[in-house]
This record gives sequence, structure tokens and C-alpha cells, in this order.
Amino acid sequence: MICPFCGNEDTQVKDSRPAEDGAAIRRRRLCGKCEARFTTFERVQLREITIVKRNGRRSVFDRDKLERSFEIALRKRDIDADDVARAINEIVRKLESHADGDVPSEKVGELVMSSLYNLDQVAYVRYASVYRNFREAKDFEAFVEKELGE
Repeated sequence: MICPFCGNEDTQVKDSRPAEDGAAIRRRRLCGKCEARFTTFERVQLREITIVKRNGRRSVFDRDKLERSFEIALRKRDIDADDVARAINEIVRKLESHADGDVPSEKVGELVMSSLYNLDQVAYVRYASVYRNFREAKDFEAFVEKELGE
């Protein structure tokens, strides 16, 4: 593993342990050159996932982008990190089980919305505001009334 700080290829694993309910291995590493410490995660990837955008463009699925979406929606919300990791792992497993590996971007958005609804309704509305492209305050109001029944 290359050191993210100095680019040295000589890094050493200092500690390994299961993470994300056994779906990943967390490794603490030490750089032999700059002595920086960093963490890596090893996960099983069943198949390559291709996201098919609305305009037909295709791109390789990026787990980091999915994690960032959750981070943004859940910013300043008191949600357990393990619950978030489980939700993300569940979405990835569902995407990997998709028949041919090609997944419409709408499917990813709906899976994220469903997970956020179960985690935190404020995060759910935040994500929906971007995903559904809310333009005015009344869009929020209509969405909350329809989806949350308030």
C-alpha cells in the first residue's frame, strides 16, 4: 500500500480487525519512510457495478461518492457511524446483486432515500431536496406533507 503522505511503497500493517459487521477488514498501517500512520479498509467486491445515468452516460460505481452523500445528508445529525456503515453496505450488496451489473442512477437514489428515511428523517429531506431538485420552500413543504404526512 502506498503511503498517502509521502508516496512511499514500503508500508507495514500494524493492526488488523474486522469492521462494518465483518463486511470489511480495517488495517492500521505505518509508513517506513515518514512514519505516518493511516487506515485502510479491505472489502469484498462481488462484481463491477456500472451506473447508467439519466442521459445514458455510464460510469463505474464509486463507493466513496455514496459515503459522501450520506455524510452531507447526515451532517450535524447524531447518527451512529455503525448504523450508517450498515446502511451503505446494504445498498452496495443490493447494487452488486443487480442482474447484469448495470444499475440506473435512479435506483441508487431511491435506495439512498429509503436508507436515510430509516436512519433520520431530516437527512432524508435534505437528500431529497437535492435528488428531487427542490427549487422553492413550497417544494419542501409539499414533499414533507406527502412523504412524512405532516
